[in-house]
Amino acid sequence: MEPHSSKGQTEKAILVGLSHREQSSEKLEEYLDELDFLSRTLGLKPVHRFTQNLDMPHIATFVGSGKLEEIKTYVKDNKIDVVIFDDDLSPSQMRNIEKTLDRKIYDRSLLILDIFQSRAQTAQAKTQVELARNEYLLPRLTRMWTHLERQRGGTSTRGGAGEKEIETDRRMIRNQISVLKKKLEKIDKQASTQRANRGSLIRVSLVGYTNVGKSTIMNLLSKSKVFAENKLFATLDTTVRKVVIKNLPFLLADTVGFIRKLPHQLVESFKSTLDEVRESDVLLHVVDISHPQWEDHLQTVEKTLAEIHAADKPVIVVFNKIDSYPEPPNEEWKWEGEINPATRLSDLKKSWMSKQDHDVIFISAKDRTNLEEFRELLYRRVREIHMKRYPYNSFLYEIPEDDVS
Repeated sequence: MEPHSSKGQTEKAILVGLSHREQSSEKLEEYLDELDFLSRTLGLKPVHRFTQNLDMPHIATFVGSGKLEEIKTYVKDNKIDVVIFDDDLSPSQMRNIEKTLDRKIYDRSLLILDIFQSRAQTAQAKTQVELARNEYLLPRLTRMWTHLERQRGGTSTRGGAGEKEIETDRRMIRNQISVLKKKLEKIDKQASTQRANRGSLIRVSLVGYTNVGKSTIMNLLSKSKVFAENKLFATLDTTVRKVVIKNLPFLLADTVGFIRKLPHQLVESFKSTLDEVRESDVLLHVVDISHPQWEDHLQTVEKTLAEIHAADKPVIVVFNKIDSYPEPPNEEWKWEGEINPATRLSDLKKSWMSKQDHDVIFISAKDRTNLEEFRELLYRRVREIHMKRYPYNSFLYEIPEDDVS
C-alpha cells in the first residue's frame, strides 16, 4: 500500500455520507465516526464532514449536484487530498465524482480493502486481499488505469487512458485474478487438510466485530501470545491454539473481525478463513459492551454469520470490556429534562440473561473480571458436546484438583 502522505505530511481527507428513510441523521453520525476511525487506521487525517438527506443516492454522483459543488469548493479552498464516501460507489459514480473533484476518491469498500492490504502478513492473507482488491478494481479500470500503467512500466498523462490501454489493463487484471484464484485454491485445500488432521478435539471459534478484544481473550484462555492491539483488523489470519480447562482439551480459533458493509469480495476471497467458523462446534461471540454502537455491532455479526451459513452454531455471547461500560451517575440523574437513556450494567445483564436463547456472560478481559465464570461456562458447553460425540472418553469423568489451561 502506498503511504498516505504528501511531501512528508499526512493526507487530509473529508468524509461524505447520506441520511435517508432507513438511516437517520443520528445514525449517520455514528457511522461517520466509524469511517473516521477507518480513515485514521489507514493513515489519513479527516478534517471535515459533509452530509445530505436524500430519498436515495443520486445515480450519477451519489450526492446531489449542488452538494457536490459545495464539496468541490471546500476541497479546493482547504487543499484536501482525499474524499471518502461511507457507502459503495458504482464505477460510473466514482468516475464522475473524481472528474468533478479532481482528487483521490475512496468508497467504503476500497478503504477497507486498503486496510486489509496493510495488515496482511502471511502468504495466505496477502493472496486473499490481493484477489479481493483486483476483483474490486476490474470494473473501475477507467479511473484506476494510471496505477496499472506503472506496473507495465509505461508513462501516462492525467487526461486518461485510451480504449487500447484500458483493454490491456483489463486483460492484465483478469490474468492476475485467474492466477490468484488457482493459488488460493491450493492454499484452501492445504487449510482444509490441516483442519481435518487436527483430530477429534472440539472446535471453538472467537467471532465478533473488529477491535472487540478477541485476541486478548484468546491469550487469556490459551496462555499464549497472539498479536493483540487496539486497532481495526489487527488479526487477519486465523490462529488456532489448544486449550485445556480442567481435564478437557479443545481447539480455540481467533478469526478476522467483522465490520458493517464488509466488502463481498473479501467475504469470497477469505473463504478458507471463514470455513474455520463454519466448521466450529461452538462460537464465542465477543461484544464490546463499552462501545456506543454495540447493539449494531452485535446485529452486524449475526447477519454476517447468517450470510456465511454459520448462524445455527451453539453460541456463547461474551460481553467484554465491562470495566469501561459508561454507567449513569445515579438513579435520579436527568438528561435534558428526560430520564437518562443510559442503562445500568446490572439491568442490562438481567434483560439479556432473561431473553437470550443462548448463554451470556459479562467479563473484562483487561481486568480478568468474571474470567473464571467464563471458563467454567465454556468448559460445560464443550464437555456437553464432547460427551455426546465421544461418550466413552473416561478422562471426562476424572476431574483433577488443579485447573490447568
